[in-house]
Amino acid sequence: MRANTPPSIPHAAAWMASWLTLMVVIAVAGREATRELSVFQIMLMRSVLGMALLWPLVHAAGGLSAMRTPRLPQHAARNVVHYAAQYGWFVALTLIPLAQLVSIEFTMPIWSAVLAVFFLGERMNGRKWLAVVLGLVGVAVIVRPSAGTVDAGQLIALACAFGFAISVVLVKSLTQTEAAITVIFWMLVIQSAIGLVPALLVWQWPSAQTWGWVLVVAFCGTYSHYCFARAMQHADTTVVVPMDFLRVPLTALAGWLVYSEQVDLLTGLGVLLILTGNALNLFRWPQRQRSVGDGS
Repeated sequence: MRANTPPSIPHAAAWMASWLTLMVVIAVAGREATRELSVFQIMLMRSVLGMALLWPLVHAAGGLSAMRTPRLPQHAARNVVHYAAQYGWFVALTLIPLAQLVSIEFTMPIWSAVLAVFFLGERMNGRKWLAVVLGLVGVAVIVRPSAGTVDAGQLIALACAFGFAISVVLVKSLTQTEAAITVIFWMLVIQSAIGLVPALLVWQWPSAQTWGWVLVVAFCGTYSHYCFARAMQHADTTVVVPMDFLRVPLTALAGWLVYSEQVDLLTGLGVLLILTGNALNLFRWPQRQRSVGDGS
């Protein structure tokens, strides 16, 4: 169990800033690692190495005894869904451009918002819906999908987005009673168990360079989810998830820096729309003062 964490949008935003940084880095590292290794192997190595990287936080929280949970079935359900979505994400990473993958993934906030309303009892007001709409429009402006057939990579990315949305809602449910470190600990344990046999069937020893990329994937994959779980403790799903729209312009920037992908005027417009949507979510508008004679 954990003590109740007070709501705080600034704290949620700070944790999401860390999440965003790590997610942009893992996209580049994941693409490089898949040039040599199977997705199954990368995911297993990420989970096993992640356990070692997470151990200092586990130890500080009280060791393995502190990781006991009465909600193991919920952890298992969340991680089965998340493992499948994460596997599909790595596969899609090898099939379609990075910016396109991340942009399709951002249908996820719509699914998350709908699921949170139905299963978590959260409320969507006009400001939150506007933040989602502006974010999605910004994504569309950046990607500018052309008319034509949808290939397998795009369909996989769309399915992943729905899977991630389910995972997000389950994480929010878990963080109502579980510490963030507990959520991540069980993610690594369960996903290691799921991926052990598939990874061993395709195992090959990584080169020294690829080992470096795998270590980056493991670090970012472990601590990004810790940051996300901490953000979820401080704010509603409908507040936290639209902040993730910032990953699209950040990924476009990474593509420009690492792969020399050009950023044009329309991309800048898309970034502006995304930032505007997030501003609506992050800042509280002053409420109108009521006089003594006002009714309740």
